[in-house]
Amino acid sequence: MKVLFIGGTGNISTEVSKLAVSQGIELYLLNRGTTNVVIPGAKTITANIYDVEETRKALKDHSWDVVVNWIAFIPDHVQNDIDLFMGKTKQYIFISSASIYQKPPTSHVITESTPIVNPFWGYSRDKIKCEELLQKVYQEKGFPMTIVRPSHTYDKTIPISIGGWTEYTAIDRMKKGKKVIIHGDGTSLWTLTNSADFAKGFNGLLGNNQAIGHAIQITSDEVLNWNQIYQIVAETAGAELNAVHVSTEFITKVAPGQKDGLWGDKAHCAIFDNSKIKSLVPTYQATIPFREGFKRTLDWFEADPKRMVVNPETNAMMDRIIEAYESAF
Repeated sequence: MKVLFIGGTGNISTEVSKLAVSQGIELYLLNRGTTNVVIPGAKTITANIYDVEETRKALKDHSWDVVVNWIAFIPDHVQNDIDLFMGKTKQYIFISSASIYQKPPTSHVITESTPIVNPFWGYSRDKIKCEELLQKVYQEKGFPMTIVRPSHTYDKTIPISIGGWTEYTAIDRMKKGKKVIIHGDGTSLWTLTNSADFAKGFNGLLGNNQAIGHAIQITSDEVLNWNQIYQIVAETAGAELNAVHVSTEFITKVAPGQKDGLWGDKAHCAIFDNSKIKSLVPTYQATIPFREGFKRTLDWFEADPKRMVVNPETNAMMDRIIEAYESAF
């Protein structure tokens, strides 16, 4: 199977790329050649996907069994792909986001038929528009699309709400005994998925004709609340958790930049029904609990001091929120 990944070296896609090569897939990565991530066994095509003519020239001698775009965020990106790959691929996979689902939710379990509407986050609304475009072209022209909706998927990223992701800021605070912020009372339920687990489900969709025309979510079945997540993070870091619970409303009033990611995503419960991916890929099962997966993540950060980025602006923002909250209450 000949597969093109547009991107393929990011937070989620790196593990997918590695697994694809190990499965014997003939994998090509299209990128601008600026990444430091190397996928042994994959072939690289250098081009800027956002430059359609440059990409068309780079791909003119190729046709594909599957094309996956990991870095399409707005309808124009998807339309470019439709123009490039109509008649050139047997399957096109668009990476959407589980953040598109109804906020706030009206049901405690999310399925692929949960309404898609997010009035809080522009990123999610753009993903919805991308999905709508693909559904239209599939219905009217038979473009062989599959939509995949990851939720909060982590690898070399710290999956907490403030002071994490590519930063080490919150971990540094924990180790120094400083206070960290948990949004709300910490009891809302959340799902975290390790990229290596996601890859097992995703790669089962490559070349899977039964997936064409469908939207499919892929997550872990492990559900934790935010208090548990932060406690695991602190324990893994060898620190005592010194948490301050601050309402999302208060956080976003003091730090408006946090609004999209909280109101548009993490402030709401997220529990997923994975029946559909398991019916399409019967072998799929997420087997990496967060405690184990995060240990791998933290080991990666701490293997190189350059990765342990402590952002003074994030620190100042967290101090400002905590001071304002404690002064008010």
